[in-house]
Amino acid sequence: MRAALRARLGWARLALRGAALGRAPGPPCWSCGAPLPSSDGPPHFCPGCQALQPPAPRPDLFRLMDCDRSFRVDPGQLQQRFRILQRAVHPDRFGQRPPLELSGVEPAKETDCDADSAFLMEIMEINEKLAESKTKNNLEEVETSIKVKQEELTREVTAAFERDDLQEAKKLLGKMKYFANLEDKLKAKKVPS
Repeated sequence: MRAALRARLGWARLALRGAALGRAPGPPCWSCGAPLPSSDGPPHFCPGCQALQPPAPRPDLFRLMDCDRSFRVDPGQLQQRFRILQRAVHPDRFGQRPPLELSGVEPAKETDCDADSAFLMEIMEINEKLAESKTKNNLEEVETSIKVKQEELTREVTAAFERDDLQEAKKLLGKMKYFANLEDKLKAKKVPS
């Protein structure tokens, strides 16, 4: 906690120093909202939460790759810089981080839908129809019912986001995952073995 506060203070001092020199601070961190120094150079991490920040819209690639502005670039130096940057932003470094949140609401999991018994019965019935389907017509019927339900849920999720009801959107996304699983089962059944 203290290290994060010290880092924030350090970056705040840099931002203030930059403002005194006429340079504007960069955009706030996408994850925690902390002010960031302006940078079009190498990828940087938020000093507060350590989230990797998106690149500038038009980054200076010579600065990014730590090269002189010249047509003649040392390929060995370029490759070494590439490897350093690749290690810094590799997805394996972020595998143990908690999932992203939006306004304090974590992404939906299939078990998060708070499904009522009617919804669960509907899923079971579709699963049974899918298991019993032997003909192409039966599979098409199941496929149609899944698509109709997915379209309905998509409209409901869109409406929930538009009214900023993220809890409802999360619940609906959990339901959509059930239908995505059913769709995967349907595709597997349609593939001739």
